[in-house]
Amino acid sequence: MAEGRHIRDAAAPGYGTMADPGPIVGNPGAPGPYPVIGMGGATAPPSNLMDNVYGYEGASTGDGEGKVLPPPANLFPGSGDDPPPFNKDWNIPFISEDLAKEAFNKYVSSKCCYSSKPVKEMVFRDLKPFNTYRYRLETFTESRSSEWASVPYTGEFVDSSAFGSAPLPWDIQVEVPTLFKDSETKVKVPHTSSVKPCSRCLALGKIQCTKCNGTGRERCWVCNGRGMRTSDTRCTVCNGIGNVCCSSCHGSGRRNCDQCGAKGQLLCYIQLTIKWKNNEFVFVADQRSGFPMDLFKKVKGKTLFTDEQYLVHPLVTFPDPAINQASQNALQQHCTQFASTARILRQRQTVEQIPLTKVDYEWSGRQYTYFVYGEENSVYTEDYPAKCCCSVM
Repeated sequence: MAEGRHIRDAAAPGYGTMADPGPIVGNPGAPGPYPVIGMGGATAPPSNLMDNVYGYEGASTGDGEGKVLPPPANLFPGSGDDPPPFNKDWNIPFISEDLAKEAFNKYVSSKCCYSSKPVKEMVFRDLKPFNTYRYRLETFTESRSSEWASVPYTGEFVDSSAFGSAPLPWDIQVEVPTLFKDSETKVKVPHTSSVKPCSRCLALGKIQCTKCNGTGRERCWVCNGRGMRTSDTRCTVCNGIGNVCCSSCHGSGRRNCDQCGAKGQLLCYIQLTIKWKNNEFVFVADQRSGFPMDLFKKVKGKTLFTDEQYLVHPLVTFPDPAINQASQNALQQHCTQFASTARILRQRQTVEQIPLTKVDYEWSGRQYTYFVYGEENSVYTEDYPAKCCCSVM
């Protein structure tokens, strides 16, 4: 067996002895002292009692965040297979006056305090379309982390180092889920199991009851510990002594250890957590139209092209230079962000054309503006001229 891969599968000598159990508040007559430990606790024994497993050094001990395991360099794919497609047919979306008016009428009808008169009486002055593009880079990554986990030991088979060396974190094969969708799975690493005494109860299977502090008695809920219900009437529930049998431990002063399930021993093993995440970079080219850019998040666009490979190439021939620059920035950002912590499985970049038309109209001798945007023909306006609740519809 290779040096450094040996795993101890026996309990550490002397661990869990009662030589110095610490401060104990016990119930008279209870069989032996029990550790004073609260409801919290680690999911595995302390790290200094964990075995050293090659490839998993420093695995956390149940703090909720496993140790990140960077992938080896040979797992990274090379450059993209083919350059991105180039579509020379860039049609500018343009809506008619009738469609612009229909969208505006639908918008106004949805507002209870808007008068319909401006829609009926307005005069179109200008409809100006804008080339507005949304670039999106999706990088689908896989990351792996390890931590020590444990379950109560009930006598089952222990897959220890006696059956072989633990496979390295990135040698463990798992089925990749649907691409570009977040997912997570947990795997018990083979040959890392061992049986340890429970660190919470010191292998006794019992801990002191925290409700009564091990006394087996708790304050009477009727007289609140006074022993008297009134100034001259003794409490009949506690017979005047002010306390009753503890409802949690039923008077024993101790309860089952919930970490080991009262078994006193834990089956400890290294748990590998594998996360697949779709990381997105989104950029919308601002054409200085005066339209609030955040509203584009709520609407769909028309997909001009999609490029999907292991590693895509940056766009360089798109008609809008801002989109080319966004593509280069996004790829560089994702490469820097994930190179040391995750494995890139697939990338996809898309460019959508989002319809946006600025409509200038006149009503009652004044000029106004609204925007029609998205494939849904949504409407945005800041200066609708008739917003009064008492307007005649």
